[in-house]
Amino acid sequence: MLDKNSIESALNDIRPALLADGGNVEFIDVNDEGDVLVRLQGACAGCPSATMTLKMGIERAIREKVPGVRSVQAIM
Repeated sequence: MLDKNSIESALNDIRPALLADGGNVEFIDVNDEGDVLVRLQGACAGCPSATMTLKMGIERAIREKVPGVRSVQAIM
């Protein structure tokens, strides 16, 4: 099982950039396979660039700090 505190820490690193654009991200869960579930909030939830933000920003930040992450997926 991946360390949830490390995932939260990685999200805290990227959070200021999201907040600056009127958005945010909420950590939901991580499963035994390494799939991280997050919820995009605020402006990020309906943004046309949400997929790019998720993959190039949020997922990258988590993978840099937390080995073993297989994917990061946004839920509604």
